Amino acid sequence: MPGKNIMSTGSALFRGIGVYGRMIKFSHSVFALPFALSAVVLAAGSHRIEMAAVFWIIMAMVTARSAAMGFNRIVDAPFDKENPRTKRWELPAGQISLRSAVGFVLASSVLFIFAAFMLGGLCGALAVPALAVLFGYSYTKRFTRWCHLYLGGVISMAPMGAWIAVTNTFSWGIFALCLALMTYIAGFDMIYACMDIEFDRARCLFSVPAISGVRPALWFSAGLHLASLGFLAFLYLFFDMGWIYLTAVFAIAVLYAIEHLLVKPDDMRAIHVAFFHVNSVISVVLFVGIAMDKIISGRLI
Repeated sequence: MPGKNIMSTGSALFRGIGVYGRMIKFSHSVFALPFALSAVVLAAGSHRIEMAAVFWIIMAMVTARSAAMGFNRIVDAPFDKENPRTKRWELPAGQISLRSAVGFVLASSVLFIFAAFMLGGLCGALAVPALAVLFGYSYTKRFTRWCHLYLGGVISMAPMGAWIAVTNTFSWGIFALCLALMTYIAGFDMIYACMDIEFDRARCLFSVPAISGVRPALWFSAGLHLASLGFLAFLYLFFDMGWIYLTAVFAIAVLYAIEHLLVKPDDMRAIHVAFFHVNSVISVVLFVGIAMDKIISGRLI
């Protein structure tokens, strides 16, 4: 029957979207996207924001991350197939073919470049170099323990990209927001890497936990998160923020503390709680704090 065929096709389509979404961990977009949108809110204090620009910023964020994550899955497929933690992921498990994954990365890359050009000539000119930097992360575990900082660094381009898209200028304040995002991402990526310490050592892959050990990695992570709070404090001064923003930063400090209290050198069982629950709240709290501060203070044009 036609109705059943349509329903069957729709169900298959949604299942396919779900598989690709799981492959690139689409839900993890919550870590960086609120930072980019925070840059848009801060820009709204001096520039008029068009909804079309917000749409293309979100589109650029999602497609750039999709391309980078898909590329990472392709490059790391041989390791993911051997790693007990990752062997059931979509690509090593055969739910997605290598050819389909390559097609997904190419399509995401094209959409990202298109979205960047829709945001202006400068953003369009920076799109391909940005993709090259994003793809470069996938090789860093082959030669440096500081791959976490590289990951944080490439993701931290998002707020500056959003700011440039809206203002066509550079800002030291937004650079501080980028550094806050970089240290936030690098810090929890070090914690996350503790789950693969034995596998990484066996395969001669680099990470701070694999090279330096779990305890030093957790101290490095705590230091990075402390630096993240420092960069957020600079943001308070640069953009003349108010008490609502300070309340959000205080809440983030509490969340960082909870994260580091949950994960102990001799007990890694709480990593998933720290990573997926605590971390996913931090970026949202920041965005809400910035947005509410600007709205209530009446400093949005």
